[in-house]
Amino acid sequence: MRKRSSVDLVHEFWAQVWQPPQNYDAIDDLAVEDFVLITGGTRIESREAFKQWAREFGSKIDDMDFEVVESFENHDGSRVASMWRITGRNNGVFGTEPSGEPIEMTGTAVWAVGEDGRLLSNRVERNAYEVFRKLTEGK
Repeated sequence: MRKRSSVDLVHEFWAQVWQPPQNYDAIDDLAVEDFVLITGGTRIESREAFKQWAREFGSKIDDMDFEVVESFENHDGSRVASMWRITGRNNGVFGTEPSGEPIEMTGTAVWAVGEDGRLLSNRVERNAYEVFRKLTEGK
């Protein structure tokens, strides 16, 4: 049996957790217990805290569609970089009023992958400021 690549692991995460229907419990199988997410300069520590963060974030975007734009891994598979795009409707993302307005967000995630084929950490950068400004212009 062929060992899956680290890119395959990350794509499985995207498919299970962010593409509808979202399955946040898949994080239990894909990530280590002491998983770390760094997003917007905030550090979320533990798999359970990450699941809570994912559920909350997901609840703020109705009709979310997640698209993988491009992914690649380093020479030994210990790191994966993935560019992505989310579309949907605003249900209070970034503390805005739930308006149902269409949103589009792009970002990059850099993942650390363990030798056991599980996710160790993720550092995310996204165009949150631009999305926030678009949702709050003239209000």
